Amino acid sequence: MIGLVDCNNFYASCERVFDPRLEGRPVGVMSNNDGCVIARSNELKALGVEMGTPAFQLQPLVREGRIHLLSSNYELYGDMSARVREVLEEYSAGVEPYSIDEMFVRFDGFDRNSMLTLSRTLHRNVRKFTGIPVCVGVAPTRTLAKLANRAAKKRPEFGGVCVLEPDEVGTQRLLADTPLGDVWGVGRRLVERLALQGLHTAWDLRCADPRAIGQRYSVVLERTARELQGTPCFEMNDADEARQRIMTSRSFGRMTGDLNELRDAIRQHAQRGAEKLRHQGSLTRAVLVFLKSNRHRPDLPQYSPSTIVELPAPTNDSREILAAAQQALEHIYLRGYRFMKAGVMLLDLIDQPREQLSLLESEEDIARRERSQQLMATLDAMNQKMGRGTVRLGVARPDAAWQLRCAHRSARYTTNWQELKRLR
Repeated sequence: MIGLVDCNNFYASCERVFDPRLEGRPVGVMSNNDGCVIARSNELKALGVEMGTPAFQLQPLVREGRIHLLSSNYELYGDMSARVREVLEEYSAGVEPYSIDEMFVRFDGFDRNSMLTLSRTLHRNVRKFTGIPVCVGVAPTRTLAKLANRAAKKRPEFGGVCVLEPDEVGTQRLLADTPLGDVWGVGRRLVERLALQGLHTAWDLRCADPRAIGQRYSVVLERTARELQGTPCFEMNDADEARQRIMTSRSFGRMTGDLNELRDAIRQHAQRGAEKLRHQGSLTRAVLVFLKSNRHRPDLPQYSPSTIVELPAPTNDSREILAAAQQALEHIYLRGYRFMKAGVMLLDLIDQPREQLSLLESEEDIARRERSQQLMATLDAMNQKMGRGTVRLGVARPDAAWQLRCAHRSARYTTNWQELKRLR
C-alpha cells in the first residue's frame, strides 16, 4: 500500500501556524513581486477569488479588511514542508516528496488491516507536531492514492482520511463518480478524445482493456488504467537524481539598466547555482548568462541577450563560476536598456567522482584543486549550520532594484535568528 499526504491550503496554513489571527479568515499568498494570487485559503475561494487574480484588483477588499494578502515566504514554507516530512518519517522510511505540500509514503510490509488506524495517526500527528492540517489517502497504487486523497479532502464523511481497496464496492462507486479529468495524469485534451470513445469516468477507464488503451493512446494511459485496477505501474523518479543543468534566475522587483546592480544579481545567482551544483555532487563545464527586458513594455527598447562561457576545466568552485558569469555579463551588457530579469544556467554537468583528470596536471594543480574543495566544503558547512548566505562572495544591497518586492511577507520564524517569534 502507498499513501499520499497532502497539506491543506499549505501556504495559508504555514502563515496561520505563526499568526492564529488568520484562522477562519480569507487569506491569499501572492507570487514574486506581489504580482498575483498563487495560493488561497478555503475562505478566499468561497469569495470567488480565482488563482492568478492580479493583486491590485483585490486592494479594495484588503483596505476594507475583508481579506488578507501576504507576500510569498518560501523560506518558511520550505522549512515547514521539511518538518511535515520529518513527522512522516517517524512512521515510514519510504517518504517520497512529490511537491512542497504533497508526499507519498510507502507502507511496504505493513498489515493492510491496520492502514486506516495508521492513516488516522498520521493525520492527527502531523497537525499536532507542525500545526499543518493534512488529508491522507491510501491505496495499492499511486493513481488510486491520489483519488483517495481527493475524496478525503472533498468528502466530510471521510474525516480527512480515506483508504481504498481496488475491489471494494465503495471504491467502485468513487471511481464511477470521478470524472476522467480528475484522474492523475489525464489532461483536458485526452478527456475529450476519450469521451468520443464513450469513456467519461475513472470507472469507465478502469473497465477498458488496458492493452487496447495503450495501442490507441499511449503507454502512460495504459499504465493509468492498470493502476485504477490496482496494479502498481508508476514509480517516482529518484528524488536524488542529478539534474542535467541548473538554472537560477529571478524577475526583478523593478526594472534596472544599472550595470552594478546587474552584477549584484548575477553574483547572487551564480553563487546559488554553485551551491546546488555541489549539493548534487556535480561539476560544470560551461556557464550561461542571460538578461531579459520587459516584453510587456513595448514603449521601451527590447534587448534579451545571452551568452555562454566555457570553463577551462570542470569545476564547482563558486569563485570560478562567478568569474565566468561576470565575464559573460560584461560581454552582453549594453547601455540604454532596462532589464526585468537575469539568470545563470550551469551547463554540461558531470558527476564529480567521474571527472576525467588531465595527464599533464602538475602537483601544484592537484594541490589547488584540493584547497578549492576544502574551501567550498567549509563554506557550505558554515552556511548550512548558520543559515544560507552567512558566508558569501560580496554583499547584496537590500534596496537594489533586482531584489524582490515582498512588502507583506511574514517573518521567517524558523530559519532566521533575527525574525524569531516574540512573546510578551
